[in-house]
Amino acid sequence: MALKATIFKATLNIADMDRHYYADHHLTLARHPSETDERMMIRLLAFALNANEHLEFTKGLSTDDEPELWQKSLSDEIELWIELGLPEESRLRKACNRAQKVVLYTYGGRAVPVWWDKHHHKLSRFDNLTVINLPQEATEALAELAQRNMHIQVTIQDGVIGVADETRHVQLEPEPMG
Repeated sequence: MALKATIFKATLNIADMDRHYYADHHLTLARHPSETDERMMIRLLAFALNANEHLEFTKGLSTDDEPELWQKSLSDEIELWIELGLPEESRLRKACNRAQKVVLYTYGGRAVPVWWDKHHHKLSRFDNLTVINLPQEATEALAELAQRNMHIQVTIQDGVIGVADETRHVQLEPEPMG
């Protein structure tokens, strides 16, 4: 018998001073049985960092030809493709060929520089690809905020991200790679 996804509800209040974007989003996240709380919270963070009315979660881990999140135009063209983790170069190449802009959020501590050393020469040819590393301590702290019903405040100013629930606060300083 196949395991089913666990459903999480999140009310996300975003105050992004860098992009002048201020909004509340009521989101439903399906956490795949193989997905960790850390990865799910990074998906939520990626949503907050790129939020707009057309950004949406995809089927994610269960579908090979879709990103974690995407934004499509009214004519169904992919404007933004968001990946997480340390994917193969071929997956990013395919994404860069299909979307106007691709953003990869890497995480995983010491594995990230090893992955970057292996792939950065091939990835540097894609002008529409942005790679951003999320520090391990911060992503592990994000995982501790995961609850079935979450009320999360995200504040972004000068590239520094604050993520808070009713009792805890996590600060992240993403590092652009390349």
